[in-house]
Amino acid sequence: MGLNMNICKSIIFILSITLASTAYAASNETIRQYQFIKDGAGAYTIELQEVTKPEPAVNEVLVKIHATSLNRRDIMLVEKKYSMAGDISGGVPLSDGAGEVIAVGSDVTRFKVGDRVAGIFFSEWIDGKRTDKGVASARGADNGGGMLAEMVVSNEQGLVMIPEHLSYAEAATLPCAGVTAWSGLFKYGNIQAGEYVLLEGTGGVSSFGLILSKAAGAKPIITSSSNEKLEKALKLGAVGTVNYRENEDWQLKVRELSNGVGVDQVLEIGGVQTINKALQAMAYEGHMAVIGGISGFATDLPVGSLMGVGATVKGVFVGSRADFEAMNAFISEHKLHPVIDREFSFDQAPEAYEFMKNGSFMGKIVITH
Repeated sequence: MGLNMNICKSIIFILSITLASTAYAASNETIRQYQFIKDGAGAYTIELQEVTKPEPAVNEVLVKIHATSLNRRDIMLVEKKYSMAGDISGGVPLSDGAGEVIAVGSDVTRFKVGDRVAGIFFSEWIDGKRTDKGVASARGADNGGGMLAEMVVSNEQGLVMIPEHLSYAEAATLPCAGVTAWSGLFKYGNIQAGEYVLLEGTGGVSSFGLILSKAAGAKPIITSSSNEKLEKALKLGAVGTVNYRENEDWQLKVRELSNGVGVDQVLEIGGVQTINKALQAMAYEGHMAVIGGISGFATDLPVGSLMGVGATVKGVFVGSRADFEAMNAFISEHKLHPVIDREFSFDQAPEAYEFMKNGSFMGKIVITH
């Protein structure tokens, strides 16, 4: 009887070990990722799913994501207001993410295990001019490149090393807003020390514009409806601020702050309600980078105003990997740190979306994994 009991205990012990091992193996074969799910109204929600762990192909890299960040585009996608995306059902949200390389394919040469990397916004726009193929590779919409997951695979060409002095949370803010501000001011605007720069609002692109232009020796002027945010902007290096709710003709105040001559560079974020006033605030032969349309995209350019000041206007849609790497070199040289308003946990991703929709934030909103 005692012998049979011992045998039974041994069998139970072996079974428990086997089951535990099976459960452990199963946990290592799956990961969690958020996906776009259609809601009843025809828009989308993001919902947490368990999927098979991705494995890198010969030219791919497996990245354990440590942080992601949100952009205005991400809100437009779930609200079905982003005209450049089709049906995003099943897609993985967020273009911006940073993490650690944990496996590489046999033909990978750009990275090794342990490298700290971020995904580029357009995974196939490496350098030069945009192409249809490059634009179609934008992460976080209707393709498989989204970053809101515990792990992602990427072609090695679609990643960059991140500055050594930045945390993963800081690095996760770079791919969209950072590169957009860099392209508008440096690549296309050829910003020079001493120039006045107009930054509209205190969101991600404008906050990057502030720290980047200040580091370049320029003179940033920033607008906001919040005096508290404007105080923060002054501490970050703004030479002047304007509360546009308290100053309906804020463009006149901007000209006053620029010694009456107007600004040389504009990151035009506001859209239809701001573009005319921004032009009125510009100096002769200035440069305007048209980036967003928070108040609605301006469908008609005021040609008379453009000709009057001789301004050049460039539509900016983030940038290439080469632009990202050039910005990273500048950030490393000047030891710059992005502006992060708030961090949420991976399980709080839906709350991060709601905060961006409804909250009053400055800079970037980050999800830590």
